[in-house]
Amino acid sequence: MQHTLTIPPAGSAEIDFTSPTLNVVIVYEDFETGTQAKRTYDFLVENVRPECQFTNQMWKFDVLSIPKLREIAVRDSATADIVIISSHGGELPTHVKSWIESWLDNPGTTLALVGLFDHESPETWVTREYLAEAARRGKMAFFAQPGDWPDRRLTPAPVVFQQDSGWSGRTLSTLAGAVQRDNTIPHWGINE
Repeated sequence: MQHTLTIPPAGSAEIDFTSPTLNVVIVYEDFETGTQAKRTYDFLVENVRPECQFTNQMWKFDVLSIPKLREIAVRDSATADIVIISSHGGELPTHVKSWIESWLDNPGTTLALVGLFDHESPETWVTREYLAEAARRGKMAFFAQPGDWPDRRLTPAPVVFQQDSGWSGRTLSTLAGAVQRDNTIPHWGINE
């Protein structure tokens, strides 16, 4: 039996080494927090393309309570380059923490963990610290938006940036800008 490996010529459209793919996993609490996380993702895509191609998966907190789906989310996260967790800032549910711990037990390629919170509270600080510690254990950069969504106040919230992974580049600096960004987008939601 003979096996042949055919490598397309350097100019082939089949392989594009100039545009690596960044895989982003978004985990969100509800519609509003999912919308904010998607805006952050869209900002990243708009400001890093054409340097990178992007893919994303979105997981709602509630879905992670189903063990089989949580396993799939763990696999998605282990192969992600960036994981965004968007919540209202309360304590993370047990099944979300279980997903995080399982994901960290399956070391992968994750470069950055992002925490987005829509208000300040003691629970927000506890959650932010938990995520920062998870990022340290996973040897990844950590970004957090500790205050209100940018479109709910006049000045952008400060960004916590912690880089333990040794990786730097335009993507992470753009991500920092995305977390700190754009207070011109009008707020909208189901209850408004």
